[in-house]
Amino acid sequence: MTQKEISSAVIERLPRYYRYLDELREEGVERISSAELSRRMRVTASQIRQDLNHFGGFGQQGYGYNVESLYNEIGKILGLDRAQNMIIVGGGRLGQALANYVRFEKRGFRVIGVFDHNPNLVGMQVRQCVIQYVGHLADFLEKHDVEIAALTIPRDEAAEVAKLLVDHGIRAIWNFAHVDLNLLFPDDIVIENVHLSESLMKLSCKLNMERWQSEE
Repeated sequence: MTQKEISSAVIERLPRYYRYLDELREEGVERISSAELSRRMRVTASQIRQDLNHFGGFGQQGYGYNVESLYNEIGKILGLDRAQNMIIVGGGRLGQALANYVRFEKRGFRVIGVFDHNPNLVGMQVRQCVIQYVGHLADFLEKHDVEIAALTIPRDEAAEVAKLLVDHGIRAIWNFAHVDLNLLFPDDIVIENVHLSESLMKLSCKLNMERWQSEE
């Protein structure tokens, strides 16, 4: 089954299933029904079953889901059953925050390089990495096995840097630059555009809707 056969909505829900199952493991829960998982996640039991049926189902009628087994299977679907190297281009505050986020390592993502063109940042230690000059990026990628890159750079630099990354073996870009990169590359290059301001505006919109309802 290819990724294109699975809707983006299902893919977006998978990390949430994984997180809740991880919490259940920590609580010592061994099995759970779709109804109970539904109550915890506020997703309908029918939706949970439909989502998981895309990948084989994993549950047994009258038994529910084995939490440990389902956690591991979803981890495999998400590609978390193997370590993955990643780099960050942009060593400013956001780039440093990403490099310092320890839960990435728990999920198997290892930040092995951080790059920037600012001489005031080059040479700074960020956890296990020393920020390197962005001009060394191509050489670094030739010498290391890296498929994932995060971009935390200004929008006017993003397209050029992204092309350099793809030309040197990067296959997935986590893009925080305020520009969508999807149309610039073929379908086999995976782009995840993250617009933090849009997320905040969605929150504001929901808050406004709650206000309007309370005033009615």
